[in-house]
Amino acid sequence: MCESRALASDPGFFHRMRNPTELSNRRTLVTLSAIFPDLKDRSVLITGGGSGIGAALTEGFVRQGSKVAFIDIDAERSRALCDRLGAGEEIPPLFLHADLRDLDALHAAVAAAAKRHGSPTVLVNNAAWDDRHSIEEVTPDYWDNNQAVNLRPHFFTAQAVIPGMKAAGGGAIVNFTSTSFMINHPRLAAYTAAKAGIIGLTKGLAGELGPFGIRVNAIAPGWVMTERQKSLWVTEQGVAATLDRQCIKEAIQPEDMVGPCLFLASDAARMVTAQVLIADGGFL
Repeated sequence: MCESRALASDPGFFHRMRNPTELSNRRTLVTLSAIFPDLKDRSVLITGGGSGIGAALTEGFVRQGSKVAFIDIDAERSRALCDRLGAGEEIPPLFLHADLRDLDALHAAVAAAAKRHGSPTVLVNNAAWDDRHSIEEVTPDYWDNNQAVNLRPHFFTAQAVIPGMKAAGGGAIVNFTSTSFMINHPRLAAYTAAKAGIIGLTKGLAGELGPFGIRVNAIAPGWVMTERQKSLWVTEQGVAATLDRQCIKEAIQPEDMVGPCLFLASDAARMVTAQVLIADGGFL
């Protein structure tokens, strides 16, 4: 029996994966051990920062001492996150309620972030909607709505913050894509099209914005065990099959995306742009 199947079939392992308090605490300590001094007091804007990977990113930047604003459509979870992170933190995060499909609301949220914290010099385009769908059931309206969540806001949020970054003499944009289009994932055609498009967008923006000192990179996560994934799609068999193909035999947690994002946002990556960092545990 291969190691990953042994791990995934162990009830203790799967319990920890579904209720990853122990793993989360360990990863949080690891994340907190990496400090990027230039991120302190930086104005950071995160889309979809209220839950899942986004919530881990919001916490990660807050722990760096950044001035964090995040946009999310889920008011309940976002306010709960603010309540949790606001206690004991020098600069609590700012929650901006908006639907990213509404460009007027998006622009208003960016303006509110700039008014509170100064123009963002770090943008993390994280928001996504990985809805499963068959080819036959996709309508033009469904397709357009999918792109309006998964691809269009990456461009228009960047467009909104770029003038401030230029005025500041530089900045960093980190776009979250996915490995799903790299591994031919089924029942996600509209989503994978958007995620592939994000890489093209990343490289196009990097080429145009490099002369202004603005770096643009992407992170491609593997299968991350967010609450949404666990409530809708995670099974023991699915995790076992994924771990069989990962070099690192652990289920990926949202906190595992924090370190790569902090690095790409920081001056430690000052000569890194137009790149895609794959964070999938070595999926083969």
